[in-house]
Amino acid sequence: MALKATIFKADISISDMDRNYYQSHNLTIARHPSENDERMMLRIIAFIANAHERLQFTKGLSDDEVPDLWQKSYSDEIELWIELGQPSEQRIKKGCNQSQQMQIFAYADNSFDMWWKKEHAKLQVRKNLSVFTVPDELAEALVKAVQRSMQIQATIQDGQMWLTIEGADVTSSVEVNIEKRL
Repeated sequence: MALKATIFKADISISDMDRNYYQSHNLTIARHPSENDERMMLRIIAFIANAHERLQFTKGLSDDEVPDLWQKSYSDEIELWIELGQPSEQRIKKGCNQSQQMQIFAYADNSFDMWWKKEHAKLQVRKNLSVFTVPDELAEALVKAVQRSMQIQATIQDGQMWLTIEGADVTSSVEVNIEKRL
């Protein structure tokens, strides 16, 4: 029998002063059985950093044809394609060719550093690609805050993100330093 996704609920209130975006989002997040809490929280960070009424989670790990998140126009064109981790050159090419803008979000760990050294020169030629990292140490703090139902208050100002995550058992405040690599 196949394992089913674990469902998480996140009520996110975003105050993004850099983009003048102030909205609340009630998200239902299906965590694939092969996905860990670190990756799921990275998806939430990518969502918060790019929050928009049409930004949505996709089937992600369950479907190789779609990114982890995307934003489509009303005419079904892909405006933003977001991948997590260290996608293959083929995924990057597909995302850049099928969307107006592609972003990659990853934890800045040793595997990312090795991938970055190998792929950096090839990635620079893609004009619609941006690569962002968050400190690897942040993963542990985010995992401690994971609950099946979370209230997240996100504030973004001058490129800095602050999260207050409230769950049934714990309240955590985390500063998220997002570094733009490309």
